[in-house]
Amino acid sequence: MRVLIAAVGLLALGCGSNGGGAAARTPAPSATPASPAATATAAPEANAARPGLRLKRIGRFRRPVYVTSPPGDRDRLVVVEQGGKVKVVRKGKTLSQPFLDVSGAISTGSERGLLSLAFAPDYRRSGLFYVYYTARNGDIRIVEYQRASADGAAAGTARNVLSVPHPASNHNGGLVLFGSDKLLYAGLGDGGGAGDRHGSRGNAQNLGTLLGKIIRIDPRLSGRKAYTVPGANPFVGRGGARAEIYAYGLRNPWRFAFAPNGNLVIGDVGQDEVEEIDVVSGAGVNLGWRVFEGRRRYSPGENAPGAVPPAIQRFHSNGNCSITGGVVVRDKALSALRGRYVFGDYCRGVIESARLRGTKARDVKSTRLEVDSLSSFGVDGRRRVYAVSLGGPVYRLVPRG
Repeated sequence: MRVLIAAVGLLALGCGSNGGGAAARTPAPSATPASPAATATAAPEANAARPGLRLKRIGRFRRPVYVTSPPGDRDRLVVVEQGGKVKVVRKGKTLSQPFLDVSGAISTGSERGLLSLAFAPDYRRSGLFYVYYTARNGDIRIVEYQRASADGAAAGTARNVLSVPHPASNHNGGLVLFGSDKLLYAGLGDGGGAGDRHGSRGNAQNLGTLLGKIIRIDPRLSGRKAYTVPGANPFVGRGGARAEIYAYGLRNPWRFAFAPNGNLVIGDVGQDEVEEIDVVSGAGVNLGWRVFEGRRRYSPGENAPGAVPPAIQRFHSNGNCSITGGVVVRDKALSALRGRYVFGDYCRGVIESARLRGTKARDVKSTRLEVDSLSSFGVDGRRRVYAVSLGGPVYRLVPRG
């Protein structure tokens, strides 16, 4: 099933050898390798479709980049627009008044903007939620807000939790997500440009910076501390290392999710040739960038201690350009996909699925579902799965019938 969407070009989910901002249409690098290398998992069969699935459009938005729902809320879906607005879809109807509008506080264009939102696990009681955006000065910020009502935030409650200077307009990362441990995880890009040419080893391998990392914090205000660091984080107490770091060696972790066993599944956007899905079991894992791009060596003569290879690779020579990390399907109605991890690529648009076994991916297959400019996946309060197009539409995956 092909969904054709008009091309738009402000969000660049990834960036290649040219380094700077977005291309006119896609987030891909302009360079294309001459030929693919062998991948850790078999390439998807062209028409190995899971039967009985279709995409149901639930609304059209302005450059949507993420969807989620408040914990336990079966009536509301919130849609994050890159330009700074968060919209509410309540019982299938999009409300005219945004839940939140931070347009005046952000820098947008290229890969910048309002990029995600996470509701606190105790949102029903506390009303707290967190947004991830690029500030007007280019810093990456995580900001706490409180709701005013079920359909609106209290704009005056903004509290800055974390600010990270970011030198370029690309590789902003973009996701905040609470884990089952009730801690907030956030994915930060490597600082932008091409090849992570920041310092002698790049930011991703440098434990002294949060760039090129997945971080884990408790975002609640604690005395004078804007947030606290869990004592179980892997680099707590290590000299020269930021205690917030959970995993490192990442280029641009645009979207990630948790598997039912607690493993972290990360879509890390590649440089010139390789896109990757990483599966992280436990804290402190090194995912290899800039020494490796996928399983390929990118920086000869450099080391990435203990680097863990990706579970899935996708190559630019096959039409991919920017991996869109997905979610594990728990919707009982989607029997063909239930328990599988769904993901895709911004340029290729084909929704794929895999069975995760530990840190490995098995039985990787394509569906016939395609979304042009595939920017994100999401799950609502009923565990229903959504696919988001930067071109405007948001779709729910439903059984054909």
